[in-house]
Amino acid sequence: MIENILNDVVKHLRSAKRILFITGAGISADSGLPTYRGIGGLYNDQLTRDNIPIEVALSGNMLLSHPEITWKYLLEIEQACRHATFNQGHEIINKIAQKKPDTWILTQNIDGFHHQAGSRNVIEIHGKMLDLYCLNDDYKEVVKDFGHLRIPPQCPFCRGPIRPNIVLFGEMLPIKAVETLSLQLQRGFDLIFTIGTTSVFPYIAQPIVLAKQQGIPTVEINPSETMVSHLVDYKINNGAADTLTQLWYRWQQLIN
Repeated sequence: MIENILNDVVKHLRSAKRILFITGAGISADSGLPTYRGIGGLYNDQLTRDNIPIEVALSGNMLLSHPEITWKYLLEIEQACRHATFNQGHEIINKIAQKKPDTWILTQNIDGFHHQAGSRNVIEIHGKMLDLYCLNDDYKEVVKDFGHLRIPPQCPFCRGPIRPNIVLFGEMLPIKAVETLSLQLQRGFDLIFTIGTTSVFPYIAQPIVLAKQQGIPTVEINPSETMVSHLVDYKINNGAADTLTQLWYRWQQLIN
């Protein structure tokens, strides 16, 4: 059964001109990152040491009122992911994009691995952890890690608070990313993958819902059942890197 599914998906890959990959924490799990809503499975639904849910600690309101609390847990998450890098799953998506230049990636992840792997058309809907900016002035900086920061960090110019360019709980999505996603969905896709995400956010599930309505082939790569598993045409209950490797190998075999 899985052999037939993989072969069918490869046929769609070969014929598609515009492909959308929707990725979540599962694609970065093979890099050793924890999988709590993108990156932070350190808490396993338990309260933090401050006796509050991690969603509260990592909220926009908490950052403004008590930045030391938010930054304490941002630092813990960053430390847990430090020295990790992109894996073969990210690399294969980039290889596919090189053959299909109109390939796009919609990612919930804030690790920046798709860019590191060489992909260009990346919509980072939740931002990027290591991009910092000041809340008061034009200061911006891309850092290698948080190891050198004094927590909570301050702007070197105005001494005001700085923050990572990510969407915290209770905050709006970045306008530019939303507009780019909307434009690309309007242009349409010939094939859509959803990889390593539970698709609990409406804007992550929406492309699959639209594809179902429009008869566009869809593929889910996830060992678990998700909010869109019942909608996709092909469900592959396996890890991201391994499945993408198999698809790439079969594609290359057909070419050769």
